[in-house]
Amino acid sequence: MTRRTPLRLARAAPGPAFTVTLDGREIPVLPGRTVAAALWSAGVVAWRTTRTGGEPRGVFCGIGVCFDCLVTVNGRPGQRACVVEARPGDIIETDGTDGTVGTGERA
Repeated sequence: MTRRTPLRLARAAPGPAFTVTLDGREIPVLPGRTVAAALWSAGVVAWRTTRTGGEPRGVFCGIGVCFDCLVTVNGRPGQRACVVEARPGDIIETDGTDGTVGTGERA
């Protein structure tokens, strides 16, 4: 049975994947994806922690209104991952969480 995915349902044919660097490791990205979508596709759901309590944060609103998804992109801190389009060769830095909620260890 063929797996039903949004890309197949819409008969979308994105261009070839490119890579970005996330905290020192390369991850593949499809064209047109935001930084947040690229991180989700790589299995990373949290990429910063709160100042008090160290609670994991990733995307909350997904439309650029809140500031839960902040990352540093190409040396520019405070970028909202949900609205910044990922570009080939981008260097994305997080505040240290690897998305594995609860371990506190970096990848």
